[in-house]
Amino acid sequence: MTLHAWHRTELSLIAERDHPDPYPDVELWADFTHRPTGIVLRRPAFWDSGSTWRLRFAAPAPGVWTWHTDGNVDDSGLVGRTGELTVAAAESARRFERHGFWRMSPGARSLVHADGTPALLVADTAWALPWRATPDDVRIYAADRAAKGFNAALLMSVQPDMHARGPRDRTEDEGFGVGFEDLEHGRLAHLDPAYFQYLDGLLDILHDHGIVPVLQPVFQGFGWKGRSVAGTVVSPEEYARYCRYLVARYGARPVVYLVGADGSGEEPQVAAGGEEIEAWDAYGQPCGLHYRPHGRGRAHQDAVWLDFQWCQTGHFGEHLPERVADMWRNEPDKGVANGEPTYENSGETGKAAGWWQGHEAWSNLCAGGTMGVVYGAGSLWQWRLHAEEGDHEPYFLAPDCGWREALDFEGSRYVGLVGRVLDGLPTTDMRPDRDRAMAGRALNSPDGTLYIAYAEHGGPLRLNPETAKTFPRSYRVVDPRTGETVGQGVRGADDLTVPGKGGTPLVFVCHDA
Repeated sequence: MTLHAWHRTELSLIAERDHPDPYPDVELWADFTHRPTGIVLRRPAFWDSGSTWRLRFAAPAPGVWTWHTDGNVDDSGLVGRTGELTVAAAESARRFERHGFWRMSPGARSLVHADGTPALLVADTAWALPWRATPDDVRIYAADRAAKGFNAALLMSVQPDMHARGPRDRTEDEGFGVGFEDLEHGRLAHLDPAYFQYLDGLLDILHDHGIVPVLQPVFQGFGWKGRSVAGTVVSPEEYARYCRYLVARYGARPVVYLVGADGSGEEPQVAAGGEEIEAWDAYGQPCGLHYRPHGRGRAHQDAVWLDFQWCQTGHFGEHLPERVADMWRNEPDKGVANGEPTYENSGETGKAAGWWQGHEAWSNLCAGGTMGVVYGAGSLWQWRLHAEEGDHEPYFLAPDCGWREALDFEGSRYVGLVGRVLDGLPTTDMRPDRDRAMAGRALNSPDGTLYIAYAEHGGPLRLNPETAKTFPRSYRVVDPRTGETVGQGVRGADDLTVPGKGGTPLVFVCHDA
């Protein structure tokens, strides 16, 4: 079998001794060494039921990679195993296998692929998908989101509420899969491999559609039904161990680690998990925090493991881009986004609906949320099976909708288009700009060759006479509601305006390649 760079391969190890409590007690890893550079990548292994452990690895470069296992047990089936992988250059048309996984940009403000190609997160919040959805569900979901332009999904990796009750059947009302048998008691010690094997299949479907899982270990905030989340109760040691397991099982493909969510960020579990991810993630994939609606949004700002800070602006249908702008000003620099704007139709039909979502996305982006944009829909994030399924908090549900109806809400189209409009542009480390033009919402690239402005009420775009001579002359005017180019050209050297029709939203993309 021919292996290619950035393509995941899996190695199986079979224990020769009995290990009564394998998940918490056995630590196992492998060092992968590249010839001729000598680069070493360490990947943790994970227990996958019975006497089987697995190693997942993606080579970031072609060549020969030798591997050697080590661990904390005396078992020749697991420790001291060796092998060799011959890896060819990437040939896939898939973006992540061609350009490598995401990491943070040199200026820490945006995403780039491993080869430096600019990237923008365009994420949906399908929080409950891992424990509620079936493979057929996820195929429908992933095809829809990929077609609209989404490339990521925020996911709670396990059902987080200690007091949630229901059948262990994803097709029955109130049913859900269980990842840890003892989570209901505030523990993360008795892991069920079958749950994660099932989750493997769901994430494979997302991967096949170019959708990156944004994995949250165990929520610190509301959770699924607001019934006592375990993320603030489990011990930091057990939380960290689970973070290592997620790195082992899912970290050899594109992933984002959302180590803390819907809390203050100061919970002891968060730092323990972040440090564990930093120690075991060989690929430097993004790791960060997502906050509850109230709070300062700067926990662990100077931590090495923290790459991004995501705010949440509540569920009231208000535009609050100043929350993003405030986080942008925190030092040292980190990636910023609004990770949870108001869910479309949450609690009442029409709340934050339609173009509200497009305006929100472009406003947050230009306020400094240059890591990307995020969308959410009521009834979808809970993965409500159908419009009559009960036992959910009504305030967060879209009336008379299950997840499938919520998938079609209008606003998702506008958020998905953000990535399409900006695809292929050098968006790395763009910064909010208030100087180069009379635009309320704008971004400027570090070298000044790319300027993006969102005009809520249309154009024209009026330039600052003092900086007009260095302003990009080539321009494209886009209707952000459709993604269509409605104007383009090259501005004259003495022209102080970029033409654009007034009265409707426009995006100005001014770029001198």
